[in-house]
Amino acid sequence: MVGSINEEERRLQAAEAGVRWRRWGPYLSERQWGTVREDPGQGGDTWGAFSHEQAHYRAYRWGEDGLAGISDDKQLLCLSVALWNERDPILKERLFGLTNSQGNHGEDVKECYYYLDATPTSSYLKMLYKYPQREFPYQDLVATNGARGKTEPEYELINTGVFDDNRYFDVFVEYAKGAPEDLLMQVTVHNRGPDEARLHVLPTLWFRHTWSWAGGGEQPRLRAEGGHPEVGAVVADHDQLGTRWLYADQPVPVLVTGNETDNERVFGSPNDSPYVKDGIERAVVHGENGKVNTGGSGTKAALHYVLTVPAEGSATIRLRLTDTQPEYAFGDFDQLMSARRGEADEFYAGVLAGDLSDDERMISRQALAGMLWSKQYYRLDMERWLTDHGSDPVLPDPGLRNHEWQHLISSDIISMPDKWEYPWFAAWDLAFHAIALSAVDMPFAKQQLKLLLDTRYLHPNGQLPAYEWNFSDVNPPVHAWASWFVYSMDKARTGRGDRVFLESTFQRLMRNFGWWLNRKDADDRNIFQGGFLGLDNIGVFDRSAPLPGGGRIDQADGTAWMSLFSQNLLQMAVELGRENPVYQEQALALLQNWAWIAAATNHVGPDQVGLWDEEDGFFYDVLRRPDGSSVPLKVRSVVGLMPLVAATVITAASRQEFPQLTESAVGFLEQHPALGAALPERGRQAHETGPLLLAMFNEERLRRILARMLDEEEFLGPHGIRAISRWHAEHPYVLDLEGQEYGVGYLPAESDTGMFGGNSNWRGPVWMPINIMLIRGLLQLYGYYGDGFTVECPTGAGQQRNLYQIANEISERLIGAFRRDTDGRRPVHGGEPLLQTDPHWRDLVLFYEYYHGDNGAGIGASHQTGWSGTVGVLPLLFRGRRKLDQSGWVPAPRAGETTPAQQAAVTR
Repeated sequence: MVGSINEEERRLQAAEAGVRWRRWGPYLSERQWGTVREDPGQGGDTWGAFSHEQAHYRAYRWGEDGLAGISDDKQLLCLSVALWNERDPILKERLFGLTNSQGNHGEDVKECYYYLDATPTSSYLKMLYKYPQREFPYQDLVATNGARGKTEPEYELINTGVFDDNRYFDVFVEYAKGAPEDLLMQVTVHNRGPDEARLHVLPTLWFRHTWSWAGGGEQPRLRAEGGHPEVGAVVADHDQLGTRWLYADQPVPVLVTGNETDNERVFGSPNDSPYVKDGIERAVVHGENGKVNTGGSGTKAALHYVLTVPAEGSATIRLRLTDTQPEYAFGDFDQLMSARRGEADEFYAGVLAGDLSDDERMISRQALAGMLWSKQYYRLDMERWLTDHGSDPVLPDPGLRNHEWQHLISSDIISMPDKWEYPWFAAWDLAFHAIALSAVDMPFAKQQLKLLLDTRYLHPNGQLPAYEWNFSDVNPPVHAWASWFVYSMDKARTGRGDRVFLESTFQRLMRNFGWWLNRKDADDRNIFQGGFLGLDNIGVFDRSAPLPGGGRIDQADGTAWMSLFSQNLLQMAVELGRENPVYQEQALALLQNWAWIAAATNHVGPDQVGLWDEEDGFFYDVLRRPDGSSVPLKVRSVVGLMPLVAATVITAASRQEFPQLTESAVGFLEQHPALGAALPERGRQAHETGPLLLAMFNEERLRRILARMLDEEEFLGPHGIRAISRWHAEHPYVLDLEGQEYGVGYLPAESDTGMFGGNSNWRGPVWMPINIMLIRGLLQLYGYYGDGFTVECPTGAGQQRNLYQIANEISERLIGAFRRDTDGRRPVHGGEPLLQTDPHWRDLVLFYEYYHGDNGAGIGASHQTGWSGTVGVLPLLFRGRRKLDQSGWVPAPRAGETTPAQQAAVTR
């Protein structure tokens, strides 16, 4: 950071030294119901097996959810806020949304909430929830969305009219830490409406239910504590946590019940206790005071505030959860809260130093705050889960979901894609999360990359678990790229590389690489398959399902990902080889792997059909049919752009440092002349002394690909690279296969199919992770070709740009979706006037799953700050204090070294 170390950095250093500053954080899920973990059945109806309604009165098995909540890092004790506007039929304890079958585009949260600020150690956290004063339109949202088709827009909460006349509360929830075990909570309620309004605010403390399941522990206890005339208090006793006290700044009523399932409502059987999970709700909302144990103990307790907030006024409550009994809990409260806010400002002033506008700093800070708020405690023991479902975990029932992953045990804090829509880890998402997190929390970024490579997750056969719905599905293998990126960033900042991190990840990634080589190359031709590879409906068919008529698909993206995988492992091996020659041998083997893949990509087989289409100047997937015939699937999509991603420069200095490796590579090519002849021209330069470009194409093919990618009538949208060419809007691709037509057209917004649940669309929108990878590829290519290589950008505009400038242009278009334009509008907000003009909405930025291909409006999961959070670091890469050439993204020439383009200029 700029200048002396700030207080948040001191806390990060202390946390790495063992001081438990990270123990408490925003680790609650935002939706535990409707998950595979909590499905008690056989997986036929996961959403219906544990519904939003049941979440009010049924105890969870594996985790907890809440509104603006925090917990310890094992989620033993939880704290969040519940609200009631005196009109709703239920307490607002958790976020509401539609199930996959209820939404016209799949599951979707129907709430308005925003992550505003966060520090890496959660020393300061702030979020906003907008709560209507009118009755929350639960049934209207379900009915209206259910009546709409896939070609119609989704019906959102702001479309229902509940926010009309500003009749809503802005509920700001802030947390600050006085010490690792001393947590301050402040809730500030703003009445935005024209009339006085009442709001019940119930800060709620409860224990995750761990005691009645098989293998559970001793039941903990919460109780109200009297004798405090100025404050309210709850005492929490837990055999692992010890004792905690929750103090309220007023002597408000304490409502106590149990975090127990209401068996009468769920199963029709008697309850073991009259005090069950929905007891507080029934007491507050329905007046059933006998449902809470006011003078006794339990495992769930709420401090009941009733606030009367004047029109356009505000009210504030304060609480403190601590492991000590101070004489007065609120004597230094305001001072500490103010200090933590200031320290957060100081921390981000350092992170966001550079040539950024105030608007860009706000966007980046909210993006990074969303990343830090999206941490979640994820608990799943697959052996126990299989046992709970009546299966022998040694020989599990093959009809049970994830039955082959009985070794998996998770009890970790994990960065989630979206804590409501996707409250479970996803392998390739997590790699992109680490990229964004490395800007603010390098230790956590490293830990996240190492996590899925741990033996508790990594399958004995070497496969990474994909995501909860199907651990055996296949995501793009980007962990090696992310690990190398994070290592390089850390080395650039500190001046020394974390060899322990690099070596441990390399060894385990080699196991995963072996799995890919053995499982996803069907006929050992170094052309890879892989299935959907995270791109859902991108193809003509569901690429993870059996194909109509049989056969398989040779995938341009799967092959490109494997080329990149080998390149990244090669980079890691070369770095490790500086201290251990054994890794030089592995580097040579990886270089050979890359060469076989690159040659196979450029080779045309006996049927004259390969991945490269010379007529179109583009890469396509190829359908290989059982009769031996082949059909190129001519969809112009990011599948065909992925080879651009698989470009890496090995610098001349690295080659000179390891002459034996260079000599061995030359000898390998001499022994395999057919292989050398099939490589792109730059890949055959192993015998030269300059930089070596590892790529799947030559310069002529590169120019042809770029001409399409940079054409605004094809891929280059106003806010990034589209997933499918806009050319398909007028020219949809249609394949006639055995009398059945299959087609793909350009859809810039939502999907019109139910493929993969219908809640995402890869047929036109802009996806942040693919754009990030394309920027990476362009910068590597720039590191090789330098300033002398230029193309038109945009295509046909008559303006020549080098590859660095093109990468920057794409970055600026991505950021432009979030920035205010010259009219003061943010494209990400779409056409909703409230979001564009109202001062209480317009600067609240959401980071969506993907973005409209023509106008940049946010679409899909609305809080997927996960990989969309990478937009927070894009301004830093090009205009931050630490620019690209200092971060490992651009292989800048070392002293006395020139690029091939510069050498050519000298020759001329």
